[in-house]
Amino acid sequence: MRIPLIAGNWKMNNGVKEAQELASALSSMVGARPEIGQRVEVLLCPPFTSISAVATALGDSSIKLGAQNVHWEESGAFTGEISPAMLRELGCEYAIVGHSERRQYFEESDATINRRLRGAIKGGLKPIICVGETKEQRDQGRTEEILREQVSDGLVGLTEMDALKVTVAYEPLWAIGTGQAATPADANTAAAFIRHLLVETFSEDTAEQIRVQYGGSVKPGNIATFMGQPDIDGALVGGASLQADSFYRIAEGAVGGQ
Repeated sequence: MRIPLIAGNWKMNNGVKEAQELASALSSMVGARPEIGQRVEVLLCPPFTSISAVATALGDSSIKLGAQNVHWEESGAFTGEISPAMLRELGCEYAIVGHSERRQYFEESDATINRRLRGAIKGGLKPIICVGETKEQRDQGRTEEILREQVSDGLVGLTEMDALKVTVAYEPLWAIGTGQAATPADANTAAAFIRHLLVETFSEDTAEQIRVQYGGSVKPGNIATFMGQPDIDGALVGGASLQADSFYRIAEGAVGGQ
């Protein structure tokens, strides 16, 4: 059985003080409902500068900690980058790679995303690789073509054991930060196609164990409908993860939507 992953990507928000307050509030809320931690995995991905403060605030909470990006080398002359070892030392278990904003604003390619993903695994982290089409590509009927390219190139070189450490997040670019979420049926169709690609790349048994999240304008009011879909195993949440109450209600709704 795949345990859903509800991940909050804070993006470039929340300095140390705000991050600590938000993480503390969420820790208390989730701690008061132990069934949430038992039935879904809750993850926070703060900015690099706030990771240590969030780790302290979470303490022994069931909430996991992750980063928004990671370099592929353990150390070296890579100014401005953060290594897997540095993230592990801070308490990170996960790292996002290939987020659409990294692709769009920083010209991340499938090749560099694959290097980050493999570096994360080698360095003891669990990567969440983001894939998804633009509105123009969707309107052109190219969704499956784009997903095939991003999944195939992004996961190249992985063994089946490596693949079991990966979560794939389907996040259509036209739904991110726009308030326009994909319909649950459309999101599940894309997730099912991603799982089909995972079967082709690895095996049916491995593909059935890999989580496929949905990301794009996820809110407390729509999480249960996404979680009711057979191939969606959680959510990558942006704006709605910046308020303790809304993110908590998303985690709560994920439990109810199973």
